[in-house]
Amino acid sequence: MHNPAKNKATYSQRIKEKARELGFFKCGIAKARRLTEMEEPLKRCLRNGYHGDMHYMQNHFEKRLDPRKLVPGAKSVISVLLNYYPSQTQPWDTLQISKYAYGKDYHFVMKEKLHTLLAYINEEIKEINGRAFVDSAPVLDRKWAQESGLGWIGKNTNLITREHGSYFFIGELIIDLELEYDTPMQYNYCGNCTKCIDKCPANAIVKPYTIDSNKCISYLTIEYRGELSEKNKTGITNQIFGCDVCQDVCPWNKKAITHDVQEFDPHPDLLKMNDSDWKDMTKGTFNTLFKKSAVKRTKYHGLKRNIDYIFAHNINMKHK
Repeated sequence: MHNPAKNKATYSQRIKEKARELGFFKCGIAKARRLTEMEEPLKRCLRNGYHGDMHYMQNHFEKRLDPRKLVPGAKSVISVLLNYYPSQTQPWDTLQISKYAYGKDYHFVMKEKLHTLLAYINEEIKEINGRAFVDSAPVLDRKWAQESGLGWIGKNTNLITREHGSYFFIGELIIDLELEYDTPMQYNYCGNCTKCIDKCPANAIVKPYTIDSNKCISYLTIEYRGELSEKNKTGITNQIFGCDVCQDVCPWNKKAITHDVQEFDPHPDLLKMNDSDWKDMTKGTFNTLFKKSAVKRTKYHGLKRNIDYIFAHNINMKHK
């Protein structure tokens, strides 16, 4: 006899098994719905101007809250996590690229894996309509990962897992197939810890769970297109693309394990770069080091702006 509940459980199990096979270390599933509880926090962020010059965050407000407006008839949001913690890092006393940008742009890597998972569902489970999302559409990915039981949103606004901390990428499939849903993560394991707030070089975490992008080094070195100046009060020490401080100091990241995704391995020369190499970096070197890298987002002139700012202000990088 047809048993819809059993089918949903079986489908969900098979999807999670395939996700693990594709290299995702966690996969969870949530019911597609309007995230009404996020409406006021989003409006408050926009009212306060915490989004900086990222004006796109003002667009598609309802789509951010309701995935059914992105995929008509959506029933389920499948969230996946892909580890990017590297086995080797840059020397601590030279200019720093955020760890997530060491290798190939995660958008390409994640999208390919998600499209494979979507094809598997269509071919092996049931013909469906759906879309893959990786940080490039109005999807509240951290919230959906929390809804799927994968982790909690920490005081630094990153999703954190008890198993491996927070060095991972988040992606979603939004599909019109009803599945068995996981229990949302209700508990916040940050406790009384405030290390991410205390150690932020730019004081960008203005209060727990709230970041002012105008101060955030990641925003200033990647998204911000203007000139860096003392007026920015950037707090930049040796960061030229992104900033990992709030993750590096998080106690949960003591559990981080190295990734096994070959595409995320850095160009060998990246780990050998010293301050002089960065200062004298040519466009050719940039293109060699960051071919298909997320660093291409800031382009050569953007990265040079960040490098030049540090040297022009004689920032003492050695002891930060």
